[in-house]
Amino acid sequence: MNFELTDIQREIQRLCREFAAKELIPNARKWDEQHAWPTDAVKKLAELSLLGIAVPEEWGGAGLDNVCYAIAMEEISRGCASTGVIMSVNNSLYCDPVSKFGTPEQKEQFLKPFASGQKIGCFGLTEPEAGSDAAAQKTIAVKRGNEYIINGSKNWITNGPKADAIVLITMTNKEAGNKGITAFLVPTDTPGFTRAEPDKKMGISAAWSCSMFFEDMRVPEKYRLGKEGEGFKVAMSTLDGGRIGIASQALGIARAAFEEAVRYSGERKTFGKPIRDHQAIQFMIADMAMEIDAARLLVWRAALMKDKGVRHSPESAMAKLYASEMASRVANKALQIHGGMGYSKEMDAERHVRDARITEIYEGTSEIQRIVISANLLKE
Repeated sequence: MNFELTDIQREIQRLCREFAAKELIPNARKWDEQHAWPTDAVKKLAELSLLGIAVPEEWGGAGLDNVCYAIAMEEISRGCASTGVIMSVNNSLYCDPVSKFGTPEQKEQFLKPFASGQKIGCFGLTEPEAGSDAAAQKTIAVKRGNEYIINGSKNWITNGPKADAIVLITMTNKEAGNKGITAFLVPTDTPGFTRAEPDKKMGISAAWSCSMFFEDMRVPEKYRLGKEGEGFKVAMSTLDGGRIGIASQALGIARAAFEEAVRYSGERKTFGKPIRDHQAIQFMIADMAMEIDAARLLVWRAALMKDKGVRHSPESAMAKLYASEMASRVANKALQIHGGMGYSKEMDAERHVRDARITEIYEGTSEIQRIVISANLLKE
């Protein structure tokens, strides 16, 4: 495998690193404390063509590869994890399935303005009783003539309070199990569609999520994404790619925590010398650097496989599992290196611990990733 980045990939890395330094790092703590949606930052992501990175240019995207996407996600999330996941949802969970499964007419309406950043999208799979068990959908879509009547609810929908449309996963035939699941593209101003207030969360506080409710919501048949009964395939394919985005987000959080810990270890002195001169701190820094590099290799492998168009379910699961758990380990070590100051809101160390934790849960918990990996390894 060639580990050298192309000129374009290096340029994306430079562009996103500079953007993070200028626009995100100075504001991330404030956004977190105020639970403030980063409006201007999201607008600038659109101007930089970062909301539809791997979408073809003809459909409003940047037309780049998924390695570029992983690189961009790492750099943006290093600056602000909340901004990173807003970007990830629009790219991976919304634009990707519309690009892959949408008709030309659907792409014109539901992809172009979203990939270009004029609008923002979200993905509706999780329900109060259907999280890890994605096939246990209770949102029902019943066909009536040339439209579907949808009733049900979704929760923890990232970007939900701001989204203009949702890729909505529903049950159209309960007896058929996961073969009875169907996906739709639904504008959020559709009658019968309502949203709750933004959720109150432990971390990624500037990335708003919410519950959504559908009451006798009428959706035309032309808004169905893929064939009836193919919704589970749409959802699982989407999550395979989405896990690359979350793994990259975790990588960015870990890097931010690591770099701040290294810097602080040169400023803080104990026993007459900087704490970085103590072997205990040196060993922690060595372990953190090693784990970050190992995670990046897993992430880039999965992204490269997606670019080649080959199946990458176990590789994406490995990347997401390792990177998310690594981010929590690194963020906790970084806080430990900061000592008492790490526990203070005056420093960013505690925010990285809170932000890292969700990467082990959303878009498939660590336990689900282990199921995906083992299922692929133990196939007969």
